[in-house]
Amino acid sequence: MGSEVVRAVNRAEDMTTSGGVDINEDRAQVGRAEVVVDFTHPDAVMDNIRWCLERDIHMVIGTTGFTEERVAEVRALVEQHPGVGVLIASNFSIGAVLMMKFAAMAAPFYPSAEIVELHHPNKADAPSGTSRTTARRIAAARAQAGLEDVPDATVHDDGARGAVVEGIHVHGVRLQGLVAHQEVLFGETGETLTIRHDSFDRISFMPGVLEAVRYVLANPGLTLEMEEVLGL
Repeated sequence: MGSEVVRAVNRAEDMTTSGGVDINEDRAQVGRAEVVVDFTHPDAVMDNIRWCLERDIHMVIGTTGFTEERVAEVRALVEQHPGVGVLIASNFSIGAVLMMKFAAMAAPFYPSAEIVELHHPNKADAPSGTSRTTARRIAAARAQAGLEDVPDATVHDDGARGAVVEGIHVHGVRLQGLVAHQEVLFGETGETLTIRHDSFDRISFMPGVLEAVRYVLANPGLTLEMEEVLGL
């Protein structure tokens, strides 16, 4: 993802790459950047955030693994640097952002909902950040509509029913040949609805990343996800 960001920035007329840092390298070489784009690892990202904010460097963060506690910590850090913009997004693909929005729109109409997320085997977290965000939005829409719990009579599953995020089952697949894919399945008596998004190449994330870079420069504070950036 880092290499793809560099190529995208170099193609953009209004941006210039000032440096890049890989694991175990000195971050000083990106210290003159206006914006740092972070696609690293859940174990590294929090320290990177502190480092950038101490230097008043804006951030666009695609690293996943953000719990509510981590988001609260980032919010507190950002409040200490009121002129800096930080955006954290679970997915920068325009299609994936729309998929999450469509899923939240559909959720009140179906008693059953499940998510299957499919990624390459080098991904560090499961369920993915995108699937967690989708599940939370589905759960919120269901709660607002007054729906009961998702029907499920399973008693013995040995883990086959996947993770549960706010009452929504999420099933993770890690398979060589995949990049990033997710389908959201809704069910009602007599019908189902499937909303699926596929990223076959990491270039699909780049238009969103570039828009996020432009956005944080003009919008200090913490922004979560891409809806506001895209006017949704």
